[in-house]
Amino acid sequence: MIQGSGGTLKVFPPARLGLSLDNGRLTVVALTGRDRLEHFVVEGVEDPASALAAELRARELPARRIRVGLDRTQVIVKTLDLPRAGGGDLGEMVGFELERHVPFPPEEVRFDWTELPSTADQPRRVLVAACERHAVEHPLSLLAGAKRRPAALSVACHDLPALLPRELPAQRAVWAHRHGRSTDLLFLDGRTLLMSRRVIAEDARELAREIQRSLPLVRWSHCEALWLSGDEAAAWLAAPRLAAALGAPVSSPPYAPAQAARVAALPPEGAALLALAVAAGSPRPMLNLLPAERRPWTLSRAELVTIATASLTVLLGASLLFAQNYQTERYLNRLSQEIRRLGPDVQTVEGLSAQLGHKRQLLATFQAVQADGIRALPALRELTELLPQDAWIQALSMDAQGVEITGQANAASQLIPILENSSRLAGVEFTSPVTRTQDKDQFRLKAAWKAESSAAAVPAPTVGRRPRDTSSAPAAPAPATQPPVRPSRESPRGQQ
Repeated sequence: MIQGSGGTLKVFPPARLGLSLDNGRLTVVALTGRDRLEHFVVEGVEDPASALAAELRARELPARRIRVGLDRTQVIVKTLDLPRAGGGDLGEMVGFELERHVPFPPEEVRFDWTELPSTADQPRRVLVAACERHAVEHPLSLLAGAKRRPAALSVACHDLPALLPRELPAQRAVWAHRHGRSTDLLFLDGRTLLMSRRVIAEDARELAREIQRSLPLVRWSHCEALWLSGDEAAAWLAAPRLAAALGAPVSSPPYAPAQAARVAALPPEGAALLALAVAAGSPRPMLNLLPAERRPWTLSRAELVTIATASLTVLLGASLLFAQNYQTERYLNRLSQEIRRLGPDVQTVEGLSAQLGHKRQLLATFQAVQADGIRALPALRELTELLPQDAWIQALSMDAQGVEITGQANAASQLIPILENSSRLAGVEFTSPVTRTQDKDQFRLKAAWKAESSAAAVPAPTVGRRPRDTSSAPAAPAPATQPPVRPSRESPRGQQ
C-alpha cells in the first residue's frame, strides 16, 4: 500500500495479522516485515469492532484479512479411532462419530478434522476440533464490523508449532503454554500436533501429574522433552521437581531464529505469544473452523507441486523447441552458404547438361533420318543407267513411298518395262496421259519402292534432265525447235 502526504510517499509492506480471542479480550500481533512487529490489546470497550478498526488505522496496518485464534476452552479436541472400511466418505464418518462426543445438537456443531499417521494394522486415527456455531459467528461478526475478512479460524494454541524450525528432529515433546491460571498442553511428534488439552495446574507437581494422565491419549509411555512458555514460564523452568517427575528435560521451546527475535520483542505474557503464533500460522491450518465458503482461495502443497511440475514441463518443452529451431536455423544457414558457394559450379554443370541434351537430340534426329530416310544417290545412279539416251528428265521427286518422274522421250511407252526391271522400283505407271510435242512424248509417271529395296534416302533435288555418262555415249542433242531444258529446282515439301 502507498500513501502520500505533503509530497512524501510512504510504502507499507503487506502485513500478516493474528487475533487471539480470550473471554472478550482481543490480543493482536501484526507482522509487517522482518524488523517490524506491532502488538496491541483491545479490552473493556463497548464496541470492540470499532476499536479494533481504529487501532488498525492508527497503526497503518492495511491487511484486509486477519487470522483468528480461538481460546482452547471454546473448542472440543478429540482423537477418534475409525475402522479401515473400504469406500465411504471419511468426513461423513467423522461427523457421525462426533455426535457422541459433543454436548450440543448436531446442527449447532462446527468442526474440522485431520487424519493422523497410523499403521495398516491399526484403526484410522483422526484429530477433530469442534465448537458451537456461536463460537464461530462471534469472531466473524467482529471482523465484519471492523471491515476486515477472516483468513483462517483456528485454535490459538494449535498455531504454536509455527514458531518452531521447519527442520525439527522427530521427538515426543510436550509443549505446556501458560496464560492466566490455565495451561494448554500440546503433544507433538516433531512439528505434528497429535493432541491438545486445557488443564489447570497450581504447581509443577500438578502439571506433571496432568501430563502423565494425558500420555495414554496419544499412546505414549513417556515424553522425551517438555517445553514451557507463557506466564510465569521462568519460575516453572527453575522448579527441579518437574523434570524429576517426568523423567525428561525441561526447557524453553526451540524457536526458529527469526521467531525468537519476535518472541523477545513481545511482553512476557501468554496471550501475546498466542497472537504471534496465530499471525505466523499457515494460511491453510491443520484444523480450520472457518466455513468453507468463507475461506480464501489458496494453493495447497499438492497444487503447488502440480503447478511447478507443469511450469517446468512447459519450460522444458519451450527450451526444446527453441533449441531445435536454433539448430535448424544454423543448419539452414550453413546449407545456404554452401549453396551460394556451389552456385557458379552448378550453373556451369547445368549449361553443359543443356548442351549435351541438345546434341543428344540432334544426334537422335540424324539417326532417325538415316534410319527412316531414303538414299537418293544410288537411286539416281540406277535411273541414269536404265533410261535410254533419247529420254529427258524434267522433274524428279522422291519420298518414302516412291518416285515420280516428269520428262520427254521418243517412245514413252517403252519406259515402263525398262523401269520395271529396276531392282528398286515396282508398280510403274503413268499418272497422266502422254502427249506429243515437237516429235517427243511428254510423260509423267510414278513408281513405288520395292519392299526388299533399301534405296531410302533424303529427297534428292529436282533435276531438269537425266544426267548423262559422257565417257560411254554422246549427249543427245536438244530438239531443233526448242532450246535445251535447264535443270529446274523444285522445293516442294518432301521433294528434291
